[in-house]
Formats: sequence, structure tokens, C-alpha cells
Amino acid sequence: MSSVPFTRPTLIAAVAFLDTSLSQAAFNHMVLRLGLEGEIPSDTSISVSKKADRLGRILVQRRDDLLDTLEGRMSLAEAVVREAVKPMRVASLHPNEIAFARGLARDGYVIGFDDQRVPHLRKALPEELGLPEVDDEVHQLLKHFSFLEPLGHLDQGIEAHTRGDWAAANAQFRTFLEGLFDDIARYCEGADKTDVLTSENRRALLAKIGFLAKDRNEWTDDGKNYINGLFKMLHTDGSHPGLSDEDHSTFRLHVVLVTCRTFLRRLRYRQ
Repeated sequence: MSSVPFTRPTLIAAVAFLDTSLSQAAFNHMVLRLGLEGEIPSDTSISVSKKADRLGRILVQRRDDLLDTLEGRMSLAEAVVREAVKPMRVASLHPNEIAFARGLARDGYVIGFDDQRVPHLRKALPEELGLPEVDDEVHQLLKHFSFLEPLGHLDQGIEAHTRGDWAAANAQFRTFLEGLFDDIARYCEGADKTDVLTSENRRALLAKIGFLAKDRNEWTDDGKNYINGLFKMLHTDGSHPGLSDEDHSTFRLHVVLVTCRTFLRRLRYRQ
């Protein structure tokens, strides 16, 4: 796995799940495995919740710290996630476990269970995709260009996805992508020239100035291109035969993140 394979929301969800799933003794043993016994006391008069709070604060500050485990050398972030995977159960309805599983899905991981129903963490997507790194880079580039309105829609979409509100998440992902192209057009051509245009015409303008590549079918005059096809897919909010709402909402998030990173990078290289 990569050195930072999990996003902050997933790490926080992992700690919250550990808080509600481990006893005092089990939590203390985990602290020993993580090498944090000098910072998180084993005193049973201190609640597991308070110990979990301390673990969460250590984790977000030192996620890249390396430690040796029975599964090999890994970052503290990965070690905590793997600890949180251990108590997971098949078809659990516990809210904290569901939130943790959704965080893993956003980061490109799934939980598999063997014949004895023992959980195992595995990648759902090729490692080269690096979804947590994609998410981080997208956020940094949005802030770099001061595209704050699209950033707000992206964060709202991720929050909706976390709480399982698929329709709200899907709507925010589409609004985010539309707002992103609007802001890119304004950045390239100025507000005076673009504010009078519709979002569709702003994207056409981006193709006219060469930002969207016609030779790669990113944009074509007949509407049969990648960008229009993506917006049509994002516009559908209903159920899909054989595909759960959660799966498809997660798929939309992944596609949107990878797509917008490509165009934000392209904008950065044009500077």
C-alpha cells in the first residue's frame, strides 16, 4: 500500500468504530500493538472514549509514523485502519461500522470475509489510481485557484456520501463538476466574457480555446463526447438494476475526482 493510503475522514471513522467496538482490555492491547502505551494510559478508570479521543489526535498528527506489526512495517494510519477492520462483522447495521466501511470505499478499499467470517482489507481498485492522494491533490488545487464554491459542493457531496444520503451526494457531485468548469472558463477567459454564457456554452468555449481536447473526444460539436456523457450519467439519480445506490454513488465520486484532477492539473500547467 502507499505511504498515506487513507483520508482523514476514514481515519476518524476508524477511531470512532474502535471506540464503540472494543472493551477496555481489548483497547489496551491494541495500544500496545501500536506502540503508544507511553501516551495512552491503560488505567481502566479512564473511559475507552477518552482513550479513543487521544488516539485520534495522535493519529491525525502523526499518521505517517512507521511501526512494525505482525503484518509488516506500515504507517500508523494503516495500522489503525487494520485494527479497526478486525472487529467488523458481515452485514453489520452499527452506524459507526457503516460509516467506517463507507470511508474505506471512498478511499478505494473493501472488506472481504473468509469462510470463517474473518474480515480482510483489500483494494477495490488498481493501486496506481491512488484515490486518497487524488482527493488530497484536488482539494489543494481547488484552494490554489480559489475555486471555493466548487470546493464547498465537493465537501458537501462527500459529507452526504458519509451519512448515506445518496441522492444528495449525487446532486452535489454534479453541481461540483459543473461549477468547476464554470470557474475554469472564468479563469481562462475572464468573467466579462463568460458570465453571460450558460454552463454548456462555457464548456464549448473551453473547447474553442483548446483547453478541452476535441481530438481526444473530450468535447465534440455533436455532443457525443466524454464531458457530455459524464454529465448525462451524473444527472441520473434513480436506482440501477443490479447496482446498489451506495455502489453507484461511490463510483460517481471516484470518476468525478479523477476527472477533475486531470483538468485542474491541465489548468495549472497553463499558468
